[in-house]
Amino acid sequence: MILGRVAWLVGVAVLVMVANVVVSVLYMVVYGHWINPGHDEQYYRDHIQVAAPYCSIVAGIPLMFLAGWWVGGWWEGELAVMAALTVWLADALIDFTVLVASGLTTKIAVLFALSILTKLGAGYFGALVAGRSV
Repeated sequence: MILGRVAWLVGVAVLVMVANVVVSVLYMVVYGHWINPGHDEQYYRDHIQVAAPYCSIVAGIPLMFLAGWWVGGWWEGELAVMAALTVWLADALIDFTVLVASGLTTKIAVLFALSILTKLGAGYFGALVAGRSV
């Protein structure tokens, strides 16, 4: 793959991460307004610290599947899978870097491992589905 294509794939990984953050924000809006309203701001800040890793896992699966399917359609055969794996790798590296910089705990490390493994499977499966529709 040429450098320009890799840059596009990294951009897709960043898009997945942004979409994942948007899902967490939407979750907090729903949680704060309809599920458990009436608390002070710090309560919700503390809650999102606990909920965000789980949002990343739950929302990350369909997001990475869609990313794998999307980039898998750009190429044929093994290159489709390589493209999806490149998106996954970029996502994992960026996420890992942010987590290490912010202080990685054992619990967060386990949730991170679960998140990247589920995203790996979802992205790979998305690329396979894209390859079959060609």
